[in-house]
Amino acid sequence: MNPESLIASAAINIGLAFFILTLFSVLKKQPSNAPIYYPCRLSESHRQSHRHIPDFDDNYASSSVGFRRFLPSVTWISRAFRVSEDEILRSNGLDALIIIRLFKLGIKFFVVCSLVGLAVLVPVNYNGGLTAMSNHTLDSFSISNISPGSNWLWVHFSCLWFISLYGVYLLHKEYKEILAKRIQQLLNIRHQPNQFSVLVREIPFCSEHKSRGCCVNKFFSKHYPYVYHSYQILYDGKEFKELMNQAKSIEKKIEDLRKRFVVKKHNKTPLLLNPSHEDSEKILVYEENLEELHHKIHQLQCEDMLHEKELPVAFVTFKSRLGAALVAHSQQHSNPLLWITDDAPEPRDVSWRNLAIPVRVLPLCNFGVIVAASLLTIFFAIPVTAVQGIAKFEKLKKWFPPAMALQLIPGLSSVITGYLPSAVLKLFIYIVPFAMLGLAKLSGCISKSREEIKACNMVFYFLVGNVFFWSLLSGSLLDEIGESFTHPKDFPSRLARAVSAQADFFVTYILTDGLSGFSLEILQPGLLCWDAIRSCTYGRGKEKTPYLYSLPYFRIIPLVSLSVLIGTVYAVVAPLLLPFLIVYFLLGYAVFINQIDDVYETIYETCGQYWPYIHHYILVAIILMQITMIGLFGLKSKPAASISTIPLLVLTLMFNAYCKMRFLPAFHLLSIQNAKEFDELDEKCNQVEFNYENASTAYCPPCLRPLNCMEPGSSHTPPLTTSSSF
Repeated sequence: MNPESLIASAAINIGLAFFILTLFSVLKKQPSNAPIYYPCRLSESHRQSHRHIPDFDDNYASSSVGFRRFLPSVTWISRAFRVSEDEILRSNGLDALIIIRLFKLGIKFFVVCSLVGLAVLVPVNYNGGLTAMSNHTLDSFSISNISPGSNWLWVHFSCLWFISLYGVYLLHKEYKEILAKRIQQLLNIRHQPNQFSVLVREIPFCSEHKSRGCCVNKFFSKHYPYVYHSYQILYDGKEFKELMNQAKSIEKKIEDLRKRFVVKKHNKTPLLLNPSHEDSEKILVYEENLEELHHKIHQLQCEDMLHEKELPVAFVTFKSRLGAALVAHSQQHSNPLLWITDDAPEPRDVSWRNLAIPVRVLPLCNFGVIVAASLLTIFFAIPVTAVQGIAKFEKLKKWFPPAMALQLIPGLSSVITGYLPSAVLKLFIYIVPFAMLGLAKLSGCISKSREEIKACNMVFYFLVGNVFFWSLLSGSLLDEIGESFTHPKDFPSRLARAVSAQADFFVTYILTDGLSGFSLEILQPGLLCWDAIRSCTYGRGKEKTPYLYSLPYFRIIPLVSLSVLIGTVYAVVAPLLLPFLIVYFLLGYAVFINQIDDVYETIYETCGQYWPYIHHYILVAIILMQITMIGLFGLKSKPAASISTIPLLVLTLMFNAYCKMRFLPAFHLLSIQNAKEFDELDEKCNQVEFNYENASTAYCPPCLRPLNCMEPGSSHTPPLTTSSSF
């Protein structure tokens, strides 16, 4: 990639970001856009728990003032940097705070790496001894410009050790601090039902009473007589769900027919018209059908009918957190495939449809998901190769001679090779997280949070495999791909050569993903278009409802982690890329503070269970950097530096093993110590009985809820058939 292409990419991305952010600052002030840019504030459920921020009221107070609300402003950016971590934790939870901590970690890490790179490595690289200029823009300032065997490579070796140890230090510090925040958050929300409940699967069938429920009561009454309280058996709700969908469809038809009789005049005064005889008959028929469906639903909710639809799954409630923790952490039966216990997710996090999947079928589900994700990864290699073909204009002219016509228009080839590849790649990547989340939903996870965590893993490794490795292979080793697989011992040197040659492409990727990507994230162009279409068609005259969606961890975490990986691998190889990453993380920080505060809803709280995966992704980046440098030192005829890097790699792997022992278990389980401490606090406050009684009614399955409480999020609705108590 020549300098003109890199400049073209930077100019386009900076221009687009400036235009989009300016447009956003104006659109955000328009009252008609409040359902898009302030859905959390407009949500009744969120309004009760969300803190007051004056900017929201000020924007709408100024809506009556002339052109003031049409002037762009940057107040949202300054407000983002004034928001404290405690405010985010209090109003949005620890999971949302982890997203912000990820951006802050990126800023801390790459600021120091940039100082080292620009002050030490760039001057060394520029005076490295190779005077011949190459086709790659950053080569004169990268390690590629160092002469083979030069002692200046020891400077790179020293910087590699420093950056690796600094990264490990930051990871350890973050892990320790987030663990402390997790324990504190568990203490703050200790009243939640999941701390008193355990999910039990593969419950045997009691042939004497023709029921699984009595088996649950008998088992836990016998083995945990002093702490067991009650159970809630689950039921197959497929038939119930079908009837509910039919009822909702009929209700909508009745509502639409009734709305025909209300015509609005120009002065907004409603005029009621008499319905026609035909429409009146339709409404009567629909109401009779609806009443019949409600009768069938009530019949299904009768206890006699429910016995036939019992599943071998139950939520069991205990009188103390200590009792629940002991049950969840231990094997209940000599046959490990019976009475399988697990920590209960919080009620709003439960994935009810997956609890009906037998445990024995789950390995097949997971295998199918892995195969589907692998096929998607392989298929995606086609567009990545095409993108790299566009980026390599010289090769493109050989493969496709008509492409030479692009040179006839001044600057067009620079735009196509500089901006277009990263923009096309970003467009393809956008659909990947949603596809992976769809696959994760088929894997049988018991909660929505586990589905998103599984999707995070699949998306991250997909991006590493395709966007990083395949971009390197297809961009720099197109003629040697076969050799890369037939000679795996040469992988470090081939990776090093490819990494050195692809720095320009990843600069344009960071620019596109950061400047354009984050700008579009905050603008929400899809919702703007949909809202405009809806307002002009079937939604005309209706009151707007907030566009409230959950925070997409499965999309944010892998994409940001990929940028961390790219920056870490290039920290020593091509340090000129690092300042772009600082801009990336600063803009991302401001954007997602705004999105978490105003746009996205927190629908569950795992108390930081995303962090171990983020830690793992960043550690993978550090290990890849070290492997790359081992190969580069070998290519530069400095075997002593390569050998001296191996102890650093071993130390990093040992640090990973240490973190798995020291921190990881505390993120998956509530320790017995903490459970006992929380119970003692409840005893002092006389809240023990209230908390476990609340937990006993919290896990009401959808098929037992009253008909007027079927909306999502009504997990705490009292059941029609109450849970059985001891």
